[in-house]
Amino acid sequence: MSAIYAEDQPAGFVNEIRRVAIVGAGGSVGTPITQALLDTGRHTVTALTRVGSSSAVPAGVETVAVDYDSPASLVAALQGQDCLIITLAVTAPPDTQSQLVQAAAQAGIRYIMPNVWGCDVLHDPLARSGLQWDRSRAIFAEIEATGVCAWVALVCGFWYEHSLVLGPGAFGFDFPHRQLTLNDDGRTRISISTQAQCGRAVATLLSLPVLPDNAQDPRLALRRWHNQAVYIASFRLSQRDMFDSWLRVAGDRAADWTLAQAPATERYRQGMERLRQGDRSGFVQAMYSRVFFPNGDGDHESRRGLDNARLGLPVEELDAHTRQAKAMVDRGYNYMSNRN
Repeated sequence: MSAIYAEDQPAGFVNEIRRVAIVGAGGSVGTPITQALLDTGRHTVTALTRVGSSSAVPAGVETVAVDYDSPASLVAALQGQDCLIITLAVTAPPDTQSQLVQAAAQAGIRYIMPNVWGCDVLHDPLARSGLQWDRSRAIFAEIEATGVCAWVALVCGFWYEHSLVLGPGAFGFDFPHRQLTLNDDGRTRISISTQAQCGRAVATLLSLPVLPDNAQDPRLALRRWHNQAVYIASFRLSQRDMFDSWLRVAGDRAADWTLAQAPATERYRQGMERLRQGDRSGFVQAMYSRVFFPNGDGDHESRRGLDNARLGLPVEELDAHTRQAKAMVDRGYNYMSNRN
């Protein structure tokens, strides 16, 4: 990438991200991202919500109701914004992100953080695994093709607390029945992040100068990740590491639990077969078992390295976050309803 400096930009260039629009500000990862941006005191955050939506957003956020069937509505909502963050539920219509990208380009937005908040979709074996992660590559290309916007994606692995309580198809835990299904021997480690760490990463990233002032400016700049991914993680864990943490936090005995083992490749095959038969729960099993293949596909920390130190992200304490997951279990949290 050729060196580009703020001092060489035309008059009126602003070397920071001030105004951030976010889709899904009240969602699973949208909420901690939004709150972290607000906490910096450097950003004005605008939440795009569907007309008639009753979703709650953090206090201090401006809200703009948009009609996703009206490109003009989206463009108007994005006028004057420096960055668009897209966090969409898995149930969102597949063309929603493309509509947002085209509207962002028409509004002249400089940076887009697309709906990539998980596995390393730039890793070819994962992108080709039949789980639609290749769609992210298509959105990267679409953003670049606008000639107006650039993208920065956050590769963070699966979210820890969320995945721990998602059910046996995810990290294998069936808490009501005290059963754990291990992929292979349960010792394959993968890169995992907390949602709070994701929020901190995004807020830190968007608080950087967009460009170095000049060749002598030693500061880290957003330009470093121009059309690239930022790699972070909170932990590098196996299912057995998670189980040990649960036992410490919950006070359970290992003997109280039933442990089963199955090859990750077989669990993946079963999940894909259920998905082909119309069972959407098969998608969860296929997705999670795929990153537990014992070839390192789910361990981007070892394969690519992390940007944690560059961004000054804190080292987190595993049991503290397992304790948060236990509180979610105790209150009957359900991701699909997200009402508890």
